[in-house]
Amino acid sequence: MQFDLMHMLRNMGGVAWGVVIVLAIMSIYSIGVMIERYWTYDKATKQSRKYAPEVARFLKQGKIKEAIDASHGAGSKYSHLAKVLVVGLQEWQYQQEMGEAERDKEAAVDAAKRAIQRATAVNLADLKRGLSGLATIGSTAPFVGLFGTTFGIINAFSGMALTGSGGIAAISAGIAEALITTAFGLFVAVPAVWAYNYLGGKVEGFNIEMDNSSSELLDYFIKKGA
Repeated sequence: MQFDLMHMLRNMGGVAWGVVIVLAIMSIYSIGVMIERYWTYDKATKQSRKYAPEVARFLKQGKIKEAIDASHGAGSKYSHLAKVLVVGLQEWQYQQEMGEAERDKEAAVDAAKRAIQRATAVNLADLKRGLSGLATIGSTAPFVGLFGTTFGIINAFSGMALTGSGGIAAISAGIAEALITTAFGLFVAVPAVWAYNYLGGKVEGFNIEMDNSSSELLDYFIKKGA
């Protein structure tokens, strides 16, 4: 009786192979999300660190247009701060051009605030893209593997009933083959859960940064309009 991995894989049934293929697809998807999100978050962090002091310098000098141009630059393409602040800057510039910032300063600030809130919500949803898939894979992959294991054990006991032989030796190989799907399910689920928690923490950090930067920009608008 052989119990090496390759022998067990060759002798797995159709249901077990179907489960393994589904788990492989889930694993490829989760790895793709992990790599893409990590790369995106890394770019967002680096670009925002360069963007924040640059736009602050322009605002201190009262250069709204230059601050907007900096937000649209290639060096700010992935910056979560630039995507949020540029909307507020554009709205404030529009209010100034229409004369609303002079006639009703409070309404102009409120308009900029609403624009920033909408941009924050959209950007936050974009930052979370793919994380729900990781959460789903992390929570369901073990059950998908268990599904294959259940069928494998049923087949093992069915084979024992058909042959009329009893004892653990008669079904040990079948159970060992069936448990491969459970092990594979855990192998897929654990990294997905780790990645989801790590990336989710990064998104929470980005959200705090966007809120703080938005508040500072609104304070600037209030002082500017005072």
